[in-house]
Amino acid sequence: MNEKTGVITFKDNPMTLLGAELAVGNVAPDFTVVDNGLAAVTLASYAGKVKIISAVPSLDTPVCDTETRRFNQEAAALPGDVVLLTVSLDLPFAQKRWCGSAGIDKVVTLSDYRERSFGLGYGVLIKELLLLTRAVFVVDAANNIRYIQIVPEVTGEPDYAAAIAAAKAAL
Repeated sequence: MNEKTGVITFKDNPMTLLGAELAVGNVAPDFTVVDNGLAAVTLASYAGKVKIISAVPSLDTPVCDTETRRFNQEAAALPGDVVLLTVSLDLPFAQKRWCGSAGIDKVVTLSDYRERSFGLGYGVLIKELLLLTRAVFVVDAANNIRYIQIVPEVTGEPDYAAAIAAAKAAL
């Protein structure tokens, strides 16, 4: 299994990322995650759409909460052929509860708790914490990766404007 060091820190402590090393232009790896109703979801579930995929450690933390709310607001202004997906290792029940209490209605929350196939396939599983690091991927309708941001400090926010711009450019 690939291990990458020197890419991220968590509260200034160096962490190790497990999984694939992806680059813009690569074909996005398939994954199997679970939606809030416990149904399996794959990359093909969003065929023909531009996908903004936001990986977060846990929705129940302040920065993840802020990020998901912000992407929910941004989604309202995007065309219907763009989907915003937030993937974490939170259990689907917790994701559903959090979305209900936060009023999240545009972002689709997905859980990688069963197989970690998203975390490993996209190289964003933190070895020391067994959580996903904060990252954003934009995948076009043909499943080519158009944008990647691995946020260097896990407690920092991503560049929302750059991700939205990349999604619009992929239309």
